[in-house]
Amino acid sequence: MAASSSSFVFASALLVLAAATAAQAQRETKLRVFWHDVVSGGPNSTVAQVAEAPTTNASATWFGTVVVIDNPLTDGPNLTSSRLVGRAQGMYVVAAGKDALSLMMAMNFVFAGDGPYNGSSLAILGANPAERAVREMPVVGGTGVFRFARGYCQATTWWFNATTGDATVEYNIHLRLD
Repeated sequence: MAASSSSFVFASALLVLAAATAAQAQRETKLRVFWHDVVSGGPNSTVAQVAEAPTTNASATWFGTVVVIDNPLTDGPNLTSSRLVGRAQGMYVVAAGKDALSLMMAMNFVFAGDGPYNGSSLAILGANPAERAVREMPVVGGTGVFRFARGYCQATTWWFNATTGDATVEYNIHLRLD
């Protein structure tokens, strides 16, 4: 009995040590980028509507409207004077809820340029309740230096033009990398 009890204690100690080592091996990274949704740009628009709900109510509420995006990501809030660091590519449902303005985001932040994240990407998927000042969405994966990434991002609207639909949104991204 004593030998099996000693073996159990030893095995338990090894598991605790392995868990502590794994936790220490994780790196945390924080990023901040500005996402520019250019709806009014004519041929320079970064948004294309690809679907809408067939009901007449949908046109008044945007419920069910799907758009595809290829939005610039910059290191500052000004689209023309900030440095381009990548593109947000994917799609979102403009109104995924009937009673509140909640978007459903499915996009990749694809990094480019001469920085350390060039060629890497992050996958963001989740609800974006646009009426909230700060919205939190999950980061569900990544590629390149972000391989095995997981975490969350917090989105805050920096600027919005209700007439054109153009917007600049600050994304603060918190990651854990294995």
